[in-house]
Amino acid sequence: MLNLISFSSSALGALGQLGLLGALAFTLLGTWLAFLGGVRGDARATEAARRAVWAVFALASLSVLTLMVALLRDDFSVRYVAEHSMRASPTWVKVTALWGALEGSILLWAWLLAGYAFLLSLTLRRDALRPWALGTMFLSLLFFVGVCASVASPFTPLAQLPADGRGPNPALQNHWMMAVHPVLLYLGFVGLSVPFAYAVAALVTGRLSDHWVVVTRRWTLIAWALLTAAIVAGGWWSYETLGWGGYWAWDPVENASFIPWLLTTAFLHSIQIQERRGLMRAWNVWLIVLAYASTVLGTFLNRSGIVQSVHAFAGGPVGPVFLGFLAFLLVLGVGLAAWRAPHLRDEAEAPAPLSREGAFLAGNWLFLVFAVMVLVGTLFPTLVEAVQGRRDASVGPAFYNAFAIPLGLGLLLLMGVGPLLPWRRAEGQTLWRALWPLLLSGLGAALMAFAFGLRGWGVLGTVALGAYNLVGLSVLTARALRERRQAGRGGGFPALVAEQPRRYGAYLAHIGLVVMALGLAFSGAYRQDAQTTLNVGAAPTRLLHETLALEAIRTDTKLYGRSTIARVQIDGRPFEARLNTYLQGGNTAFASPAVRYGVLSDTYLVVTTFDPGGRWASVRLIESPLVSWIWWGTLIMVLGAGLTLVSPRRAAVRVSAPRAAPATD
Repeated sequence: MLNLISFSSSALGALGQLGLLGALAFTLLGTWLAFLGGVRGDARATEAARRAVWAVFALASLSVLTLMVALLRDDFSVRYVAEHSMRASPTWVKVTALWGALEGSILLWAWLLAGYAFLLSLTLRRDALRPWALGTMFLSLLFFVGVCASVASPFTPLAQLPADGRGPNPALQNHWMMAVHPVLLYLGFVGLSVPFAYAVAALVTGRLSDHWVVVTRRWTLIAWALLTAAIVAGGWWSYETLGWGGYWAWDPVENASFIPWLLTTAFLHSIQIQERRGLMRAWNVWLIVLAYASTVLGTFLNRSGIVQSVHAFAGGPVGPVFLGFLAFLLVLGVGLAAWRAPHLRDEAEAPAPLSREGAFLAGNWLFLVFAVMVLVGTLFPTLVEAVQGRRDASVGPAFYNAFAIPLGLGLLLLMGVGPLLPWRRAEGQTLWRALWPLLLSGLGAALMAFAFGLRGWGVLGTVALGAYNLVGLSVLTARALRERRQAGRGGGFPALVAEQPRRYGAYLAHIGLVVMALGLAFSGAYRQDAQTTLNVGAAPTRLLHETLALEAIRTDTKLYGRSTIARVQIDGRPFEARLNTYLQGGNTAFASPAVRYGVLSDTYLVVTTFDPGGRWASVRLIESPLVSWIWWGTLIMVLGAGLTLVSPRRAAVRVSAPRAAPATD
């Protein structure tokens, strides 16, 4: 293997740029070969295009490896390294600098996209969709690799070698989660390129049966699970880093990741209807086109500088380019869908409102309305500035909560009843028989919560619908076990899961969503927040439900900055909350709170100011009930998604002596 460490500084930058140019050349070649194979039905051209993907992935990997080596070697002849790294940075911070700024993040995106295309090339079936799916992936690669090789190259050289770099963004080195959250987010975003490619291939070829949906279900589910984990990991980063005790602020960049999640979740539910009943064909095409386009919209917002966000990169030259690519995707998807509209009509009758399909369709409408409302709130200040020149327009959490809470409760309501309803149509008696245990359990849970002092309608509704959903899943599972016993098949619940992992993985994901919803409701409605000033060695102070005493203040100095650490006793247990100041951050202090995680409540302590002489510190104490349920609920959801990917075990065939034929006249 080529030993990159031995390369000279100037050679590293040249090698990385050469890798990008080579990847761009093979992308152009692969695009031409893929579409040639599709138009002419030339299997050899399609096979050559498939192999071109391997070259693109190899060369993109070379560029990523080169930039990583440049960062670890402090090679300041590369401008990206000089602007976003420094000698004193810890190794893990140098690694995260790869995606901590604009050019590196786009390189990572291009590399992951090439990786997905490589995996797709290994799994593609030899059918009419093959060349067009490859060609669509190449179109995305052409954009991202082209941007990396031109207007956003991370390998631009510096004429004068600086003694040290400027260092990374201080906010990105204040917590290790920055090594996880962005990568998960890009994996989720980029993963949606595969179902989009299949949708385009199906539209181009006119093969609009259920095949493309079945093939892309696993790809979509993996992307959805990664995106779910990424969004909540970002919330955890915010919780642990920003010192405000929250995890979601309806920030524009947060919203930009939430919109694709909503659309992808809707797509995962509606493809079940297409697989089972042949319905919602046009709906599914539109959903996946919008979901993938919304990932590019989020990237545009994050990198154009048109929105103000703690998560956003500084404005650069790529904003207009991304806007153009977004327009291209929408024109391509909308144009093809309009062209094939006569062939996207459903063969069966429209779903009855009181049916499983009807519940799924209603849920899809709620997801779509949710996404549109979040998009409106996100873009409203930008539109006001563009039209009126005002920069004071803003949309706060009150706007989002006004629709997010009722829509969320509506989704929980449909999530519980949908799986209990039969396909096609439910009679009134059947519907009542399915609903009464759920309604009774929900009402009982709400009354119990009210008796314990809960009063917020959002919290009471979440408790009621949480119980309603859990009872519904229990009823479904008990029914399946009863039918299994009646059929003379043993093994119990484990055997049931092994035979139907897709179904019970979905149930597990729904349980995780209920757990998360309870965490969101309680931490949002019953969070308590108080501040005080503590003196070293003074008598303990009572704050909220805790007793606080400041033991000492000390300073820990590193090459890259310093930390002021307040050691506080909370109910006799030691906590250390920090304020971190980084060399490249000036005098700006970044909080590193001390958090005591609990099953029922978190205790969150953050230092706001302190005496340079070490005699006192002002602290903020926050108590948030059930915050940990958000993180655990996410883990359960991801595990549920993973279970649905498991291949089902075939039921064992019971061998017995044949029964005598019944007597006939």
